[in-house]
Amino acid sequence: MAIRALVRFPDPRLRIVAEPVTVFDQGLRDLAADLLDTMRAAPGIGITAPHIGIGRRVVVLQLEGPGSARTYVNPRILWASEETILHTEGSVSMPGVTDEIRRHARVRITYQDIDGTERTEEAEGLLAVCHQHEIDQLDGMFWIQRLSKLKRDRLVKRYEKLLRA
Repeated sequence: MAIRALVRFPDPRLRIVAEPVTVFDQGLRDLAADLLDTMRAAPGIGITAPHIGIGRRVVVLQLEGPGSARTYVNPRILWASEETILHTEGSVSMPGVTDEIRRHARVRITYQDIDGTERTEEAEGLLAVCHQHEIDQLDGMFWIQRLSKLKRDRLVKRYEKLLRA
């Protein structure tokens, strides 16, 4: 379909809570296809509609090879394990910088597929981290907000330095 322009940190649109999708039509399919193309071009393994400036609750993930991309519409976490893991995270909206974030090791989510069918999914490891990261973004929480103020400030300075280079 099309590669869309990414919203870059510190754009305030990355802090807006995305609205639920209520219409499951060709426009939604086109959006999902554009998200996939944009994510691959970034490159990344996950992207949300807010990353391209569209305030809708749509996530595309592709953790493995071609054909493994999945679209999650209106996802939310139903359950999260007490056990946590540290994982290095970054964002297509803040390329070039990463840091470790503590996340739940396992989650159960509910979502709708591209046709609007309700589904649930259990995930662990990287997939669980991705679900939490992208659902945070849909809720207006950019990933660096999970860092301490000191780590966040250092990361922002590193990012700003990259932009000047």
